[in-house]
Amino acid sequence: MHMPTRSLLVVAATAIAISVVAPSRAHAQSSPDSTARRTQRAIDSLGAAVRTLQARIDSLSKAADAATPPPSAPAAPARANGAFMNVSFDGLGDAGWSSQRNVRSIERGDHDPRVRGFSVPNAELSLDATVDPYLKGFTNIVYKLDENGETGVELEEMYLLTTSLPHNLQIKAGQFFTEFGRQNPQHPHAWAFADQPLVLNRMFGAEGLRSQGARVSWLLPTPFYTEAMVTVANSAGGTTHSFRSDESSAIHGGVPVEHDVNSVRDLLITPRVAMSFDPTSTQTLLFGASAALGPNNSGPRANTQIAGADVYWKWKSAKANQGFPFVSLQTEVLARHYEAAARLAADESGATLPGRALKDRGAYTQLLWGIKPLLVVGLRGDIATGDEDTYGAAPRADRTRISPNLTWFPSEYSKLRLQYNYGRRPGFAADHSVWVQYEFMMGAHSAHKF
Repeated sequence: MHMPTRSLLVVAATAIAISVVAPSRAHAQSSPDSTARRTQRAIDSLGAAVRTLQARIDSLSKAADAATPPPSAPAAPARANGAFMNVSFDGLGDAGWSSQRNVRSIERGDHDPRVRGFSVPNAELSLDATVDPYLKGFTNIVYKLDENGETGVELEEMYLLTTSLPHNLQIKAGQFFTEFGRQNPQHPHAWAFADQPLVLNRMFGAEGLRSQGARVSWLLPTPFYTEAMVTVANSAGGTTHSFRSDESSAIHGGVPVEHDVNSVRDLLITPRVAMSFDPTSTQTLLFGASAALGPNNSGPRANTQIAGADVYWKWKSAKANQGFPFVSLQTEVLARHYEAAARLAADESGATLPGRALKDRGAYTQLLWGIKPLLVVGLRGDIATGDEDTYGAAPRADRTRISPNLTWFPSEYSKLRLQYNYGRRPGFAADHSVWVQYEFMMGAHSAHKF
C-alpha cells in the first residue's frame, strides 16, 4: 500500500470526526440535558466512519499485493540517493608569469600552467552512478587547451567498482589512475598546489601513472585501517612513462622497442599497502608503501622498478568549524631503477653503447595550515635527482623547487589560489614564477578518498 493513500485516509477520518463532534458540542451548549445522547451518537458515527475507512485500507492492501510481481521477477536496480546518475563539471584555469619564457620546460605536468598569461589545463566532466546492487560505474572525460590554444579531449578514467564482494574484497576494472602513493590517484582539482610535484613528473610523466587493467583490494581485519591492493595493467601507452611508453625514450636515449603481451611479465604490476590510525582524538596518521614493476621499451628484456613510501599526518581542532583550523603534513619519497638495454650510438660511428642501470630518486613535502574557515596557507619543497651517465638527458637533470601558496575557498564549489615557485636547475639561472589558479564546480561530484 502506498503511503500517500494512507495519509489521505487519515486526513479524511480526522475531518469526519471534527464535522461530527463540533456540531454536537455546539448544540450541547444550548441543550445541556441532551449532551450525553448527542455525544454517544457522535461516537457511533465516528466508529462507523473508521470501519468504512478500514475496509477501504484492506481493499487497497489486497490490490497492492495482487500487483506485486512474483519472486522470480527481478526488482528494478537501486540508484544512489534515488538519482539515476551524478553529473558534475569542474573547470580549472591558471594565469601568471614566469622568468622562463618556455614555461613547459619547467612546468612539465599535463595539468600544470602552460604559458605566460592564461592557461586552461583541465576541464573535467564526471559521471558516476550505481549500476546495480553489485557494481558502481565512474567516468572522467577531460578537456584541455595546449599552449597553442588547441583543444584536446581524453578519457581520463572509466571503470567499474564492485560493492558487495565477501571478505572485505573489492575489484576495480577499466582505465584508472594507479594507486601508487597519495597524489598520483588524485585529480588535479584535488591537488593542494597548482602544479605536479617534480618527483612524480620524473617517475610517472606528464599525466601521471594510469592504464587499462584491474585492481583487487582487501580491507584487512585489523584493529586499525589496513588495506592491501595490487593492480595489474598494460605496460604500454602514453601514461606509462617509465615503462613501455614511447615518451620513455627520453630516459634511455634510444629508439623505443616494440613489444607484445606474451605473458604476465609483459604487464605492469603495482602492489600497495596503506594503514591509518588516530594517535589522539584530534590527529590522524597514515603510512603507505607502493611499488611499480614492469618492462620498459629500451630492449626486449629490460625492466623498470619504482619504489615509494608516503606518510600523511593531520591535526584538526576538537572545536573545528567547517573543518578549520587544521594542520596537515604530507611526504612522498620515490626511487627508480631503470634498466636501459644496450643500443647503437646516435652518431654515425656505429658504436654500441652498453646497457646501464639508470637510477633516479626524489621527494616532496607539503605543509598545509587551515587558518580559519575556507583559508589555507601551504608550503611545498621538491627535489628530483638522477645519476650522471652516458644516457643523461634534460628530463633526468637535478631539480629543486620551493612553492609557498595561499588558497581561499569562497565556498566548497570554488577556489582561488596564489602560488609562487622558486626553482633551480643546473646550468640555468633560478626560475621565478607566479601563478593564480581558479576553480569552479557544477553538479554533484562524488567524494574523494581520504
